[in-house]
Amino acid sequence: MTKRTKKAGIVGKYALETLETWHSIHVCNAGTRYGASLRKQIKKMEVSQHSKFFCEFCGKYAVKRKAVGIWGCKDCGKVKAGGAYTLNTASAVTVRSTIRRLREQTES
Repeated sequence: MTKRTKKAGIVGKYALETLETWHSIHVCNAGTRYGASLRKQIKKMEVSQHSKFFCEFCGKYAVKRKAVGIWGCKDCGKVKAGGAYTLNTASAVTVRSTIRRLREQTES
């Protein structure tokens, strides 16, 4: 039998590739696997879930993700339900604008 190459095992999944930009260092866990388009989608999700969002109650950029769909403001302490990766999902924004439009139609 011929000698086989060494397997990376579980370590291969977590090969780190750092991408430095002017404002932060992004760590991508994928390395060169899974294709460029999927890595770009994952990067977009990771950046949005780790960024701070605007709090509607206190007016500051202090809302951070606590868990999947749970967002909390570090300043005023309010907790809000939202999307998994962003505070407001696209469908929630559409529903909110539709409700506001219908409410304005019934009032006038």
